[in-house]
Amino acid sequence: MATPSSDDGPPPGPDALAPPAPGRLHGADAVRLHTTLVVGLSICVAAFIFEVMRALGGNSLSWAYVFEWPIFAVFAIYMWWNLLHGTDGSRRNPARRRGSEGRDGGATSEPARSGGAPSGPDDPALRAWQEYLRKLDADESDRVAGHGTD
Repeated sequence: MATPSSDDGPPPGPDALAPPAPGRLHGADAVRLHTTLVVGLSICVAAFIFEVMRALGGNSLSWAYVFEWPIFAVFAIYMWWNLLHGTDGSRRNPARRRGSEGRDGGATSEPARSGGAPSGPDDPALRAWQEYLRKLDADESDRVAGHGTD
């Protein structure tokens, strides 16, 4: 009779060896985010109840706040979901999310460009902008040096 070994049984599924989803929060960061949501929703519920009591007591301005606090709660849930899942609006440009690979396949520090505008050191607009910044920096240095200790 054969003894069972660790090789017996079906192989692990694709999720067993897969790393966590990119961008999704895990561990202490996720706990802090969940705690922040619970505290925020508690404040929204308490403020809602408080404003309903005031509105029913005759304060007509409180009716606006009665509807405002649930909107804040929905927004808090929306932000919690986006922060938890790493949704930052970069879905529209997947090249920016992947790390912006350059034309030679290597990663670049600049975001991917959709147009064909040059951005290297040969770009006259870039050189003009850098010269302008150098001039501003020099002017600022001269102004600060001229207004030293009085």
